[in-house]
Amino acid sequence: MALGSEQRRAERRPRVAAQFAAEQVEAALDLLALADMAWHDCYGPRELAVPDRVLDDVLVVGGGDLAALVRAARLAVADFRDIRLWADELRGRAGSG
Repeated sequence: MALGSEQRRAERRPRVAAQFAAEQVEAALDLLALADMAWHDCYGPRELAVPDRVLDDVLVVGGGDLAALVRAARLAVADFRDIRLWADELRGRAGSG
């Protein structure tokens, strides 16, 4: 079932709030909404939003830093395979340390 943009925003809010400073949560959610629009433009018309797995990767790479989230979202839309590799590398480091 397709979710509307406000529903996606509400769903994402707790996760984003856990990773970003309170004053950056709305900006991070705005960026993810823009990423959804870009994703739809690139992969639509059926792809309305960044898929959950890609969103997971973007948030891992973003790491609670708004500038890093911007770069991760852009890369995800350009080539989600690259963001997957980067996120998996970071997950591997976290698991080994």
